[in-house]
Amino acid sequence: MAKNSKQSNDREFFDTFFPGLVDDIVKENENDKETGDAVRHMREVLEYNVPGGKRNRGLSVIGSLRHLVSPDKLTEEDAKTAIILGWCVEWLQAFFLVADDIMDESLTRRGKPCWYKKAGVGNIAINDFLLIEATIYKLLRKHVHCKPYYVDVLDLFHETLDLITKPGNNFENFTVERYKAIVKFKTAFYSFYLPVALAMFMAGIKDIQSHENAKEILLTMGEFFQIQDDYLDCYGDPVVTGKVGTDIEENKCSWLIVQTLQRISTEQMKILKEHYGVKNSASSEKVKALYHELNLKKVYHEHEEESYKRILELISQKSANLPKEMFLEFVKKIYKRDK
Repeated sequence: MAKNSKQSNDREFFDTFFPGLVDDIVKENENDKETGDAVRHMREVLEYNVPGGKRNRGLSVIGSLRHLVSPDKLTEEDAKTAIILGWCVEWLQAFFLVADDIMDESLTRRGKPCWYKKAGVGNIAINDFLLIEATIYKLLRKHVHCKPYYVDVLDLFHETLDLITKPGNNFENFTVERYKAIVKFKTAFYSFYLPVALAMFMAGIKDIQSHENAKEILLTMGEFFQIQDDYLDCYGDPVVTGKVGTDIEENKCSWLIVQTLQRISTEQMKILKEHYGVKNSASSEKVKALYHELNLKKVYHEHEEESYKRILELISQKSANLPKEMFLEFVKKIYKRDK
């Protein structure tokens, strides 16, 4: 079977699992007289927030496993477990997004209103994102507890959750070092290393060196991925990205503001202090005009090419006994992306 065909089949196979996994969580008590309302609400929370994305994180588990285990040794049961673990990664992403949207006061997510903005939800969303997180462990216990890598999988998910962080809210905190720490702990680990590490444990790869090598490559990719996100928040087309950019209004420590602070004049700094983090479109446009003056589009595209070369070098140097193609597949997905 051709690789593209495998990927297409994996995507279709992946999507068929979601309804059954939701049933695993809610079906038993959905009609209970005492708890039925709450359980039915949980179904709505999951069906609204977990699907709808590109699903690249979740699909990376089965995709990576196919690189690590030869086709003749990859059983149907292993493929199904990889799909379930992939959905757990998507569940984790939903948990982060619902929480982030509340904290950032975002309006849209994946082309529709953020969950907390939906009629009748509001602050209930705070409880809902905690429930999304809790259900990850219910799925893992049901489907993975008999596997020899169960404890390793639990450790990975706990390590990810421990790394949630929130940046400071003043320009003194908007440094390159601070930005890299936020990206590493908030995005790169769970978006890139987590899916591959899950596949590695499934394939019986537990040695520290292999995981450290994979982590170094994948965290570097994750940093670049977040820089792309920050760029697209300002310059991307909302019709394509599915989200109206709000980093400027939300006073985010984004890559663009970090680059701005390295290049800014005293007069430009006055403009930035007056308008960055102000929740109105006129102020956002003032900041975007400043980005234009500093030619940050050009700075970004130069950084993109430098990052691409650095990632390829890392793959060549660090992949060791791990298949290079597994990492190159990630590179193909993120290089020159527009959403």
